[in-house]
Amino acid sequence: MNKLIKMALGPALAATLATSALSQGMTEVMHASDDIIALPGVTANPDLAAGLPQAIRDAGVLRVATDLTPPISFHDDAGKLIGIDADIAASLGVILGVEVQMTDLGAGAGIVPAILSRRFDMTISGINDDPELEKQVDVIDYMYDATTIMVLEGNPLNIASMDDLCGKRVAVPVGTFQNRLVTAFAEGCAEPMNIMSLPKMPEVLQAVRSGRADATVNGYATSVYSTEKQVGKGVGLQALPDIRLAVGYLGMLTHKENPELRDTVVAALQQMVDAGGYAQIMEKWGLAPLAVETVKVNDAASMPVETE
Repeated sequence: MNKLIKMALGPALAATLATSALSQGMTEVMHASDDIIALPGVTANPDLAAGLPQAIRDAGVLRVATDLTPPISFHDDAGKLIGIDADIAASLGVILGVEVQMTDLGAGAGIVPAILSRRFDMTISGINDDPELEKQVDVIDYMYDATTIMVLEGNPLNIASMDDLCGKRVAVPVGTFQNRLVTAFAEGCAEPMNIMSLPKMPEVLQAVRSGRADATVNGYATSVYSTEKQVGKGVGLQALPDIRLAVGYLGMLTHKENPELRDTVVAALQQMVDAGGYAQIMEKWGLAPLAVETVKVNDAASMPVETE
C-alpha cells in the first residue's frame, strides 16, 4: 500500500511556465471578478467573518501561499494567478470580508515551512493529504486527486487499465509517486513492463508523443487539463478520465495552533459547496469528478491508497 504524496507537476503551457518563473515570490491580491461574485454561495457571511482570528480581522488581510499545479494553480501569459485555487481564494475574500493576498512560492517544498514559520496564514495549493502531513499541520481536504493514464490521441493500443500496461513501455518522471506506483504494479505483471524513468515531465510526454513510450501515468488533474491544452511537438496526447487510481485528498494547510482560521475556512468552503458555487469552479476547470461533497479536516486515514 502506498500513500499519496505531493502531486507531480503536470504538463503546463510552455509560455505560462516561462512567465511563471518571473512571477514566483510575487504577492497578488485576489480580486473577485463578476463571475466569481455571481457564484452561488459566494456571499458575505458576517457570522463566519467574526470567527476569524483577531489578528486577521484587525489587519483585514488573509495571507495565502500557493505553488504551481495546472489547472489547480498557475499563471496566465500575463503572470496573473489563475486556476481553481485562485477562484477559491477570491471567493473566500468575499465570504469572509478580507483582502486575500496570494503568493506563488515556486516550489511545493516551501508549502509546509510557510505555515510552520507562520509566514503565511494558510496555503491553498495542490498538496496531497496524508497522515504524516497531518502530524505537522492541519489539512483542510477540499478536493480529491487521483492518478490516470495518458496515451497517444485516439488511444491506438486500446489501453483501458493498469493491466494493459503490462508488456508496454511506460514513461514516468524520476522520484514521483507515479513512478513508485508503476514500479510496484509492474512486479505483478506476467509480461514485463518496460519502465522508462525520465528526469522531467516534458521529456516523459515527448517520449509518448514520439512513440518511444506507449503511455505514461500522471496526476489526474493535470492530465485531464493538458488533454485540451496540448503543448510540445508530435502527436497529441489524451488522458483516460475513466481511470482514477490512488484516490486521495488535496488539502489546504493551516497551523495546528490556529483552529479558529481552520474552522472558519472549512465553514466558508462548505457554504460554497452547499450552494453549488464550488461545483461550478471545479466544472469550469474540467475537474468536476474531483469535487468533494463535504469539506473535511485531517481525513487522509479514511482513504487508504492502493496501487492496484
